Amino acid sequence: MHPIELITPRLRLRGWRDDDLPAFAALNADPEVMHHFPACMTRAQSDDLAARIRAHFRDHGFGQWVVEHRGDGAFVGVLGLQNVNFEAHFTPAVEIGWRMMRRFWGQGLASEAAQATLAFAFEPLQLTEVLAFTVPANLRSRAVMERIGMQHDPEGDFEHPLLTEGHPLRPHVLYRLGRAEWEALR
Repeated sequence: MHPIELITPRLRLRGWRDDDLPAFAALNADPEVMHHFPACMTRAQSDDLAARIRAHFRDHGFGQWVVEHRGDGAFVGVLGLQNVNFEAHFTPAVEIGWRMMRRFWGQGLASEAAQATLAFAFEPLQLTEVLAFTVPANLRSRAVMERIGMQHDPEGDFEHPLLTEGHPLRPHVLYRLGRAEWEALR
């Protein structure tokens, strides 16, 4: 099953193609993009992640789309929904997440794509809530979360279980958006 496409004024969120893998690898190898992640990825690690994203689409009917600029077809990054892949006090849950090429930062593209993704989450998928999380210092992502209407849930902040005890990136902030709140924002 090929994933549904989402279209915004400037972007196309579409399914993956094999020719996306080099650009995705460049994204995952950029030290600035990966600053709030444990490490940059090798090409093999990036390709493995892309395969897992494609499998998530196949198994669940949603996932992280490739974000393409409608003007010139440029690879902007990835953005979409996925099931949280670890156990925590808020799981099972669906999270929205993104990773954008640095040259597209500061243009509102993540927020634009995220708004279309939330409409998909709450309308056809009928989710009751979407979560997002990151390290406290990731102010750019936190700003996107707030721009799209998500609320920080300080009581929900957590230690990421896939990172070792004491790891500097282990503390995470949790953001939430319920369907009722999303409908009120529209």
